[in-house]
Parts: sequence; structure tokens; C-alpha cells
Amino acid sequence: MNRRWWTLAVVCAATFMLLLDVTIVVVALPQVQDALAASLGDLQWTTDAYALSLAALLLTAGSLADRYGRRRLFVIGMVIFTLASLLCGVARSPAMLIGARAVQGVGGAILFTTSLALLAGTFHGRDRGTAFGVWGAVAGVATALGPILGGVLTSGLGWQAIFLVNLPIGIAASLVAVRLVDESTAPRAARVDGLGVVTLTAGLFSLVYALIRAGGHGWGEDGVRLCLALAAGLLVAFVAVEFRAAEPMIDLSLLRTPTFLGGSIAAFTMNASLFAMFLYLVLYLQDDQGLSPLQTGARLLVSSAATLVAATAAGRLLGRVPAGWLIGPGLLLVGAGLLLMRGVSADATWTHLIPGFLVSGFGAGLVNPPLASTAIGVVPPWRAGMASGVNQTFRQVGIAVGIALYGSLLGSAAAGHAGFAAALNDLLLVSGLIALAGGVLAALLIRQKDFAVAQQAPTPAKGLA
Repeated sequence: MNRRWWTLAVVCAATFMLLLDVTIVVVALPQVQDALAASLGDLQWTTDAYALSLAALLLTAGSLADRYGRRRLFVIGMVIFTLASLLCGVARSPAMLIGARAVQGVGGAILFTTSLALLAGTFHGRDRGTAFGVWGAVAGVATALGPILGGVLTSGLGWQAIFLVNLPIGIAASLVAVRLVDESTAPRAARVDGLGVVTLTAGLFSLVYALIRAGGHGWGEDGVRLCLALAAGLLVAFVAVEFRAAEPMIDLSLLRTPTFLGGSIAAFTMNASLFAMFLYLVLYLQDDQGLSPLQTGARLLVSSAATLVAATAAGRLLGRVPAGWLIGPGLLLVGAGLLLMRGVSADATWTHLIPGFLVSGFGAGLVNPPLASTAIGVVPPWRAGMASGVNQTFRQVGIAVGIALYGSLLGSAAAGHAGFAAALNDLLLVSGLIALAGGVLAALLIRQKDFAVAQQAPTPAKGLA
């Protein structure tokens, strides 16, 4: 098999593992809660610790990959992710699990940013569309298999197995990457923006901490208000640092390209809506409906199957249909599906969710394959590392903020003596509106002509930005 296709195989294996891990973990969280005596806040941090370290380090990982080699960083990321998965599997307390998840996010950051950059540097022309179509289909398969595999592993072997399953995949992918993937670097890689990393990480942590704390203490509590103010100040400082830095972690001028901005908004709203809601839907199915992890995974398979079907179709259309025609309508379907799920109650059965699962799942499948191309398809190849890092940062910030926000709304509803099912309707309303807003903005901003401009952009001479 041609070395290019080995690169695609390894990247798809990494993507499969990373996306599978997200859905598997969500299905198992109620069992983690029981086994480790974890609180709702602990469950939120179990997901958000991973997402935050991923978001904070993606852009730095992109710079390091451009400088030291994308294959080299890919292998390092795979080793970190695999070892952290082992630590998650042997965790004996919520704190240990959360810490291991944060380390897992470090490995995930490196894998995410190098995966798309490896594809962009390896494939060109029509083959690039084929490669991203395959990548999108694999992402759909991972999403589809995650809930049911998570249910099987958790019910049959215990929640630890959801992390330990990563070990054979990680070891095999690392070995293949070392032997069969070609190395690539950027003509000139940016230096690591240390001040940018610190201000972004601290700002995101403060924001998520404030949202999670608000669920238990209320929005008027002094600590919540202090953390929100600190988050605002740090994130403003991050923007100021990036404008002034000679070699910023993120070139904010990228956001002046409408398609890049539209893709970033779509990435944030996709994860902040449907994907962030999966945690609370799983809690509803298991705690309110009394379903086992395996039964829960089987129910979520309705959404995952719709995602797989749509992702396969979108992958085939990629390159022939403008990306905006898939992403904008896809997000609108996600929003419509979330709104269709409203009306749940303590007496309702899970079948009430089926129409919403189908519609939102199909919409998610339309969004994912073309979304990757809006990041690296509108910039020249030498900026692929930064571009893919920015896109994935928006994704992870979306899921971290979404989970924290919905948890705070859930806590406020509990303080008002509302039942879980009643509170879930409010969460579905907010998440649905977020997806609809993202769909409208994506449809307005994503333009096919931006891809043509990027393909015509010259590669800079060494030493020039």
C-alpha cells in the first residue's frame, strides 16, 4: 500500500480512538459516579479537564509540529494519550481520574492538530477530497460505535475498560507511524507563544470553573462573579497579547477570512450544542429512565446511526458541493433535533427522543466532514498546523463551555426544586438555539471563493511570515 494511504490509515486510527473515547466516556459516567463517589461537578470536570487541556494546547502543539515535525509530534501525542488512558483505567478517586483526563487531553491536543496537518501535507487535489471524505466517514463510524461499545464494555467489564481499550490502538498506530508515515515540517514555524498559552489556559479555566461553581452556589455568589471577571480579563489579555506578539500563537487575521470565521463558529456551536448535551441525555436515560449502560448505548445508537449515514453521504459530496451548503443546513438540523427532544417528563419513555435523535444526528453527520476543510482549505499549506489547531480549539472550548453552562442551569433548576426531566427541557432549548444560531452564521459566512484564493496563495520564502 502506498505510504500516503498508510498516513491516512494512521490518522483515521487516531481519530477513531479520540472520538470513540468521547462517546464511550459519556455513557460510562453514571457508573464512574457510583464507583468513585463522584459529584455532578466531578463528572463535569472529568469531561472538561480533557477538553480544556486540549483547547489550551492545540495551537502550541501546531507550532511545535510545524517546527519539529508533524510525524514526530504525532507519535509523541499518541504515546502520551495511550499512557494517560492507562492511568484513567486504574484511577481510584475522582481527583486522580480528572488529573489523568487532563494529561490525556495533552496527548489529544497533539494528535488532533497533527492529524489534519498530516493529511493536508500528504494529499493534494482530488485525492485530498477523498482523504477527508474517508476521514469524515471514520469520524462518523467512531461516533456511531461509541455509545454501544461503551455500553458493552461498561456493562460487561466495568467502566475501566472504556479507557483501557485505547492501549492496543495506540500501540499499533505508534508503530505504524514510525515506520510508514513521512515526516513533514513547515518552511518556517512560529515560536511557542508562552504568554499566549498562559493567558488562554487561565482564562478558559476561570470561565469553566465559574460556570460549574454557579450550578451549586448561584450566579450571585462572590466566587462565581470573581472568576467570571477574571476570565473576562484574562481572555481580553490573550487577545491583546496575540495582537502585539511578533509570532502569536494564533494569527487573529485568519478570522478576517469569512469562511475561516464561519467554520470556527460552526465548530464551537456544534460541540456546545449536541455534543455537550450528550452528558445530560445519558444521565436522564440512566438515572431517570433506569436504563443500564448497554441499554443507554443502544438508544444513543439511533442518533449515531443517523450521523454515520449523513457523514458517509457528506464525505462523498465533499469537493463537489460547497462546504457551506452542508455545514449551515446541518447545524440547523442539529438545532431542530434538539428542540424536537423537548417535552420530556418523568413519566415519558425514551421513545419521545427518537425524532430528535434522528434529526440532530443526521445534521451532525452533514457538518463534520466539511468542517475540517474550512480550517485548512482556506489557508496555504504552510499554515495548516495553526489553522487546524484553531478549528479544534473552538471545538473543545465549545464542549467545555457547553457542559459547564448546562450544569449550572441544571443546578439552578434543582435549587428551584425542578425535577431533572423538567430541567432537561430548559437545557434542550438553550442548546437548540445555540445550534440554530451557529447554522445561520455558518450559512452566511462560509464562501466557496475563499478556498480558491487559498489554493492560489504562494508559499513564502524561508524566513518570511
